[in-house]
Amino acid sequence: MTDQHTNPKSDIEIAQAASMKRIAEVASDSLGIDSDNLEPYGHYKAKLSLEYIKTLNNKPDGKLILVTAMTPTPAGEGKTTTTVGLGDGLNRIGKKTIICLREPSLGPCFGMKGGAAGGGYAQVVPMTDINLHFTGDFHAIGVANNLLAAMVDNHIYWGNELGLDERRILWRRVMDMNDRALRNIVNSLGGIADGFPREDHFDITVASEVMAIFCLATDLDDLKRRLGNIIVGYTREKKPVYAKDLNAHGAMTVLLKDAFQPNLVQTLENNPAFIHGGPFANIAHGCNSVLATKTALKLADYVVTEAGFGADLGAEKFLDIKCRKAGLKPEIAVVVATIRALKMHGGVAKEDLRAENVKAVTEGGENLARHVENLKKFGLPVIVAINKFSADTENEVNQVRQICAELGVDAIESDHWGNGGAGAEELAEAVVAKLDQNGGNYAPLYEDELPLWDKVRTVAQNLYGAQGIIADKKVRDQFQDLQESGFGHYPVCIAKTQYSFSTDPNLKGAPSNHVVPIREIRIASGAEFVVAVCGNIMTMPGLPRVPAANSIDVDESGEIIGLF
Repeated sequence: MTDQHTNPKSDIEIAQAASMKRIAEVASDSLGIDSDNLEPYGHYKAKLSLEYIKTLNNKPDGKLILVTAMTPTPAGEGKTTTTVGLGDGLNRIGKKTIICLREPSLGPCFGMKGGAAGGGYAQVVPMTDINLHFTGDFHAIGVANNLLAAMVDNHIYWGNELGLDERRILWRRVMDMNDRALRNIVNSLGGIADGFPREDHFDITVASEVMAIFCLATDLDDLKRRLGNIIVGYTREKKPVYAKDLNAHGAMTVLLKDAFQPNLVQTLENNPAFIHGGPFANIAHGCNSVLATKTALKLADYVVTEAGFGADLGAEKFLDIKCRKAGLKPEIAVVVATIRALKMHGGVAKEDLRAENVKAVTEGGENLARHVENLKKFGLPVIVAINKFSADTENEVNQVRQICAELGVDAIESDHWGNGGAGAEELAEAVVAKLDQNGGNYAPLYEDELPLWDKVRTVAQNLYGAQGIIADKKVRDQFQDLQESGFGHYPVCIAKTQYSFSTDPNLKGAPSNHVVPIREIRIASGAEFVVAVCGNIMTMPGLPRVPAANSIDVDESGEIIGLF
């Protein structure tokens, strides 16, 4: 494939020109899966039968490779692009490989970030389908969430037999769109026939506990059990009321039954990819479904998966929540870095990034270095992937190599964006060589027995470089209540900005001795973790001044344009 940097096409143009195989052919040729075990959604995407997945239980597992990144910047790092490119690169060198990604949310697609199907010549396709409604999984998750919300208010309307305290309702409604107007609302206005007015809230669907449960459940029985264990609120005596007390979990499982089957698609190079589930990593646990990952491990020798945003968020939650709960043992971490992002962390403005600045690369390298050292604390060997951009200079790339050499890790320049799998062959060879030489010795950062408050503090001090954590008395009391109520063994899911190790998105690089303020604590008893909401992070984002939706349209031939 020739270099594409000099005359780049847009991601959507590349995707629409792709030569896709029928998904049954991808399943058969790459994975040996018969078409009877697929439920096709058109020609190019399908769900994998749960009954077929059960037949794989006794097969050995392949090697699990985590792709994460340095702290994101507006310049972009290309973590999903690197995941796809590495998967294609591994297949090119003869390694049977599947990639596992999260499903994109409509919120960022129409907001500011854009889609999440990779980019350039390292994409999953059909790109527009994946970025938009796909197979309807997010719709099912949102409806299941909102069914429970409706049943809560309906129960109160018809006499409130369980004694729910309307001031202590925890369960929120969701929608898969950025809409700040719905963050804080009052529902049930209109009189006696419309219920009892109360304060209510919306989250974006990817922040729903149903999404977390969907991604952590191992089978339908486990899914139903977890849904039943959702705490929807408390009585006046502060006793928890569960979804199973409302008999909601059976109907919720019915709504999620088909969605729970992993989605199979392909890369531009016709290699298999599972895309299933999609919690954000800044406000949720940021990993694709356990079911898809475990299935991929039974079907391939290598599985490449990503965790959202920087390693302090997605990778930490992948390692401390998903792997802990699912019994997964990742073998290596690939940390994506770009010269552009390093320069931004070194103090360079976005408009000045094309000018060579080795000094800024050096200073921004402190951010990359902390992520590398953090991942070593989990027992994982690390490789840094330098995602190539056309403005990168040899001096800048060599400086990154020097930084990484001092950290004792390899840095491999990869041009998967411009040249697909061929541009990632060197990275793929390096990953295989490292795995052959020294597999991972994964262990979570903290033990289950550590108190909840200390778990949050451990992450803040050991990974964020913080001096400590603070919270007002109300939040500290909630920590203590959860500890005494039997939830102290749960891992913690820290919701904070993705743009900094601190809770201040403007604090770049590798800040130290800052303090992490905990604004709110939420129990996710079905997902089996505790959410600590820090700083000004919002679980319902808003649209930017000029949303991406302004540029998305359909042309006269019916082709979607403007999606990126």
